[in-house]
Amino acid sequence: MSAITALIDRYAIGPATLEYAVYGLTDEEARARPGPGLWSIAELVAHLADSDAVGGDRIKRILAEPEPTLLAYDETAWNDRLKMQESSLEDALALFRANRRWIEQVLRRCDEADFKRRGTHTEKGSVTLADQVVTYVTHLDYHLKFLYAKRANLRTAIQPRYSYPIV
Repeated sequence: MSAITALIDRYAIGPATLEYAVYGLTDEEARARPGPGLWSIAELVAHLADSDAVGGDRIKRILAEPEPTLLAYDETAWNDRLKMQESSLEDALALFRANRRWIEQVLRRCDEADFKRRGTHTEKGSVTLADQVVTYVTHLDYHLKFLYAKRANLRTAIQPRYSYPIV
């Protein structure tokens, strides 16, 4: 198996990993904020859905356009101004799942050279398609660490699972 195929496989298991992480939570538990200014599990999952949608757009732009500009965004402003605390956990999971499945199919149609294509992120500079896929695999796992900690604080802890080895 090539490194690219393994990376796409890790990207593709993201939805199952996230669904496992929130399984069995009540609406009240999902919306519980651990403290002032801290996100609930529902907000965290909404952020992951939004972030992955942005990531899907970036991936498609890198593939379809010559060295596109990839815009950064303010995740806290999105969470606050879009009232993500009121969003549906199930809808956020469905968006995350559908986007990952769609982009997985796009990635599996790419050849090795496509993963070297570049875009320019407004904060990070030049990035390749491979960099972007790694970013979204590790972004999910980064937030899963917080999600599992939130579950432990709610006394609903489960054995953590990740889509990528956590170092």
